[in-house]
Amino acid sequence: DELDSGLEEAEEWDDLETNEQLRAEGFYDVLGHYKDYPVEWAALKEHEQQGNVEQVLRALDALDSEFMERHCMETLTRMGDPAAFDEMHARAQKRDKPGIEALGKMGAGAEDAVDTLLEYVDEDSDPQLQKVTFRALGEIGSEEATQALANKLEMDNDKVRPLAARALGLIGDTRAIEPLAATIEEDEERTVRTAAAWALRQIGTREALEAVAEYEDAREYTLQAEAEKARETLAADDDAAAAEA
Repeated sequence: DELDSGLEEAEEWDDLETNEQLRAEGFYDVLGHYKDYPVEWAALKEHEQQGNVEQVLRALDALDSEFMERHCMETLTRMGDPAAFDEMHARAQKRDKPGIEALGKMGAGAEDAVDTLLEYVDEDSDPQLQKVTFRALGEIGSEEATQALANKLEMDNDKVRPLAARALGLIGDTRAIEPLAATIEEDEERTVRTAAAWALRQIGTREALEAVAEYEDAREYTLQAEAEKARETLAADDDAAAAEA
């Protein structure tokens, strides 16, 4: 009993130390008269509104609770601030999916993480890791990832292939036009073909748009819709060119 009591007191002291440390570092200073419970969550929401990345990182480091860790990570992901890069990159290096997602939301500010993320592109045994990685690589937008993602257009998992295509569209590298066009022509899955068409529209060069526009009579409605949008863009470009002539 004395041992249990001693452990409880030690845990309470740890909690107190954490709260006092956060208080000393100004974490709770943003709280007004009305507070949500727990107060740490209320403070976290205020820090997000005010763009206080350092305070969110401080809470992530100090608060030993799954609830608060999840909310801290969601907050950092929404903020998308490269000031959190080092912490999120460290997590990504341990295959932490929320950390990878947060890196993606930093866009070009997370370009230094591309080499780390490229190590996960071929992890076919962990499709959830691949999905979040492909998405993050697309959002970061580094052309360094183009070839690795283009290679995954031929992977077996048809739930992951569309994300490779969409990531290539977000990156916008014209080297992806040929493999994306081949995917529309050869892939048997509607979702993959449509994602490849969407990606080509995002790349947006005449060659990319023409590769999509030819599918106006495709059997899949979603692919027809992408072809229609590509044709509209081509027509608008032609009109603009004629007006300038």
